[in-house]
Amino acid sequence: MSKFWSPLVATLVPYTPGEQPKIPNLVKLNTNENPYGPSPKVIEAIKTELNDNLRLYPDPEGDALKAAIASYYQVDRNQVFVGNGSDEVLAHIFYALFQHGQPILYPDVTYSFYPVYCGLYNIPSNPVALTDSFEINPEDYKQPNGGIIFPNPNAPTGRYLPLDQVEEILAANPDRVVVVDEAYVDFGGETAIRLVTRYPNLLVCQTLSKARSLAGLRVGFAVGQAELIEALERVKNSFNSYPLDRLALAGAVAAFEDHEWFEKCCQGVIGERERVTGALEALGFEVLPSKANFIFARKPGVEGEALARGLREQGIIVRHFNKPRISDFLRITIGTAEQNDALIAGLKSL
Repeated sequence: MSKFWSPLVATLVPYTPGEQPKIPNLVKLNTNENPYGPSPKVIEAIKTELNDNLRLYPDPEGDALKAAIASYYQVDRNQVFVGNGSDEVLAHIFYALFQHGQPILYPDVTYSFYPVYCGLYNIPSNPVALTDSFEINPEDYKQPNGGIIFPNPNAPTGRYLPLDQVEEILAANPDRVVVVDEAYVDFGGETAIRLVTRYPNLLVCQTLSKARSLAGLRVGFAVGQAELIEALERVKNSFNSYPLDRLALAGAVAAFEDHEWFEKCCQGVIGERERVTGALEALGFEVLPSKANFIFARKPGVEGEALARGLREQGIIVRHFNKPRISDFLRITIGTAEQNDALIAGLKSL
């Protein structure tokens, strides 16, 4: 603490990102990165952009990327917002759309950046308990609120809420924004973007970090009706008019253009997820149903922290959350077949 700090700073509880250890030959299954690299077309597009134009500012509007996203999802370009990773997009969403003086609602077990944004912007919140089976119950979101946000699939549970239940939440909250955070939707879920034209209170947020293997480029976006997008643009242009650099814009456009590579990678992750789930269940683990690129699992009678420590001693890193309700669970990223084999062997030995 310093006398130079603004008063708010001392009250902040910052987000803790997943560990990025610099250990050789590590089996790294803790941060939900895609085990398969980006499309070769992405690499070529970035190489092409490495020229004298780097002395120039990038397009502040990101028009080429907005056009690619709009074309992919069959929406209008003015229904698309782009930012420096979905975390920045989410930060703008909280600031632009959730400051109504009432608590916002989000699940009690969910993405831990949500309470961080609430602390940063002084937004009251009312976390809503998941069911005993770690599912979102739409009935619980039919209460007064200043806005609603939830990941779908949820993180860290991996559980997916069908779109008819998403619509139930939307219909029950016509005067509040409902944000569906779809970082993992491409691994077996169905995007809510197709509902945007019917619900002016719906905003869908996605990232290119997961299914499109571009965590290192930091590209995220949101899709909603034009009035919601305008609010995000106003905040963005009051903060940073150039959130995406030339390399990120070029790579992101190329990622949307190579649908074949995208589908191949997603199906590869899905296939390995089902294989790992079966292997862990055979070892006595309880594995929650997942539509993400990770699984959430526990072994009855065994502490999650002990399992995580035992794997780490074998050079295998997974994510353990020392939090109420989930302290015995491990969140395990789906890796390559070889990484997953190492994980299964490591758990067998414990």
